[in-house]
Amino acid sequence: MSIFNFTKSEFLFDSGDDMAMDTEGHIYVRVSDDSAMDLESGELNFTSGWDSYEDGQDDLW
Repeated sequence: MSIFNFTKSEFLFDSGDDMAMDTEGHIYVRVSDDSAMDLESGELNFTSGWDSYEDGQDDLW
């Protein structure tokens, strides 16, 4: 599933329940359903929804 990063206007690609990576190789960790932190810079980014649809339910994270 891809997640849109509104702060940087780019897509993130999830690599687990709470990790994602952008096209430049920066790793992000999920903070909430609508935000992620860049582990390299520590910057908080606003994202599109980050739900797990594998089980058919909202994570309510």
